[in-house]
Amino acid sequence: MVARTFQVLHNDSNFDLEYDTDDGFEVLQFQLYSLTSVPPDHQKIYGAEPNSQISTDSDLATISDKLRLVSIDDDGDSQQRESSSNQFLKSDEEFARLLQAEEEALMLQQYVASENIQEFESRVRPYVTQVLMYEDEKRQEAARKSVPVEELEEKALVSLAKEGNFNPSKIERDHAFLLQLLFWFKRSFRWVNSPACHGCGNETVGQGMTAPLPSETLYGASRVEIYRCTVCSKMTRFPRYNDPKKIVETREGRCGEWANCFTLYCRAFGYESRLILDFTDHVWTECFSQFLGRWMHLDPCEAIYDKPLLYEKGWNKKLDYVIAIAKDGTYDVTKRYTRKWHEVLSRRTMLTEASQSSLLADITKECRRGYSSQLLSIIEARDMEENQQLERSLHFEDDESLSLPGRRSGNEQWRKSRSEIGSDNLSSSDCPVRLCVDEHVTKIYNAFRPVLHQFIEEKLTKAEAVEVLGITKGILLVLRSSPFKSRRASIDSVLNDPTFQKLLPSFHSLLDALSVEKKVSTDGRVEICLVGNPVVTSLALPVVLDALDDMVHNLNKCENYGKDMFMLPLLRLNRLHSGSVVASAEELPLGIVTSAFDGTQISKWEEPNGAKGCWIVYRTFDNKKFELVAYELMSANDAPERDPMDWILEESDDEGVSWKVLDKQTSQFFENRFQRKTYMINSTSFPSNLFRFRFLAVKDIHSNSRLQIGSIDLYAKTL
Repeated sequence: MVARTFQVLHNDSNFDLEYDTDDGFEVLQFQLYSLTSVPPDHQKIYGAEPNSQISTDSDLATISDKLRLVSIDDDGDSQQRESSSNQFLKSDEEFARLLQAEEEALMLQQYVASENIQEFESRVRPYVTQVLMYEDEKRQEAARKSVPVEELEEKALVSLAKEGNFNPSKIERDHAFLLQLLFWFKRSFRWVNSPACHGCGNETVGQGMTAPLPSETLYGASRVEIYRCTVCSKMTRFPRYNDPKKIVETREGRCGEWANCFTLYCRAFGYESRLILDFTDHVWTECFSQFLGRWMHLDPCEAIYDKPLLYEKGWNKKLDYVIAIAKDGTYDVTKRYTRKWHEVLSRRTMLTEASQSSLLADITKECRRGYSSQLLSIIEARDMEENQQLERSLHFEDDESLSLPGRRSGNEQWRKSRSEIGSDNLSSSDCPVRLCVDEHVTKIYNAFRPVLHQFIEEKLTKAEAVEVLGITKGILLVLRSSPFKSRRASIDSVLNDPTFQKLLPSFHSLLDALSVEKKVSTDGRVEICLVGNPVVTSLALPVVLDALDDMVHNLNKCENYGKDMFMLPLLRLNRLHSGSVVASAEELPLGIVTSAFDGTQISKWEEPNGAKGCWIVYRTFDNKKFELVAYELMSANDAPERDPMDWILEESDDEGVSWKVLDKQTSQFFENRFQRKTYMINSTSFPSNLFRFRFLAVKDIHSNSRLQIGSIDLYAKTL
């Protein structure tokens, strides 16, 4: 341990910072955030020497006592910053070196390029015809009919609400819907390594190719693979259809079928889209995002978006040509997908850059024949802006905090044979400060107290209490299954139960937390209906349903039914909510740090390298100070080896300058999934606005590198 005092200069103000170097670079960043309000992901920290930027690799025990903090928001082009918030320009020396390497590669290309224009054109031309099928209204209609549009709209709005945006603009809604369309496509379509036997359903092995039948060529199947069943020896055909309408029906294939069909879906819902052809054997989609103001990468096979370096950095691909094909032309977008342009240039030997550019321009002119001058000017302006963005992107440093996964579609043997297996996770060690949108969770937990009080007053037995909660769950399941914009569920049948009818008033707080209420319809039926923003109900329903399951489980195993029930998990008052949280790392996009505070069992915070140590810091809403009396942790849905085993909980009331230990636990074990454990704060606590968990080890640190937590709930002293 080395205790140090740093003098930090930021925006002409000086700050004194006391710091224990054993806490690591991330904690230093968070303490600077506490002092200056500059989030960790927006910080550049410099020492006394010019250009001596402090990073995770710096020796914090020996660096200068004088530091300078610069926010990336304070300088640079704002539009460029928004599109690449964690990317910094290469140094002048590195930039010059790369320019020299590019010039040498271009010079060499003049001598080694085969100028095989026909070969290049034969690779691109078929896709020019292909993308025109996406404009066919019948194909688009077939695609739209197969999509659960309302379900995806609801999920899109909920995803925005979880970020605090309950009234998004159309551009924000469209962007969120596109991402949900991507996730749905991944869940709904089947990757085919080898088709199941059409006769008995067992596994098959490849036997080569055969000629297509007329019924197969009708849908563009120029290639048909043949497979023999390992059990009945029957032959099964696997046509490689090119017509996306047919693929909408079959819902199966490999990357060719997936990208072909998904691009049709994007066009069917009005997104400017193009098919991306990678000459090293992959295809995916790009859509123009009005929200981002640029083209966005989407890979339907992987359900990964806006990660163009996935292939070079994650899959270890040696890219050469990446060509975008759209209804209005063809584009060389290789520069978007590489940070090693000089290396890529050395592999682009099919023809020279000038010849390739001229060929793509000629095809583009053909595609745009008949366009009005006004439309041409709009497209050409967008082309110019894209070219400028592509050139700028080459000069950014790679984001080392982001770990991109290897290929996950296809069986393991096939991926290994292509050397695309890589790592297994998409994660970031540069976790931003995130807001917890979880006030509804606190309201729901609090709403169970009056219900249980009424159970006791009415002298219900444990079995009767469980039955009433089961009836309540049934009503809410009906409510959840109804259209989310006009949710309603009849309760006439359960009102015939005198016990439930008598208890109904005690559920008022629970209905209020769901933004619903009991109403009598014009025909005399009693219903539960929406009274507010339907997205609030969509956000809260999963929390209530999980809480009901948890409550029933705990009641069933409660030995002293009665007032002792109020010591069960979820029944403590004054749960902290609406704070902000930051962590040592997180899994993207589903294992982000706020998932530990959203009240649902399906989500979790996952720290990819947290098995041997990680941290999470919670800042209260508006920096209000609270005295903690208890906290609860819940195990996640799977992988018990990732459960936390040893940890320390600390608090700070001086912006993270000093920390006091509140609780320390060792050798803790969660016997079940979704199991909640309550821990009382027995040490003397004081009002604080920062709380930090330092997780020291997981259940199995030998076979696993990860830590995961289903939920964290902090409870303050009631006034």
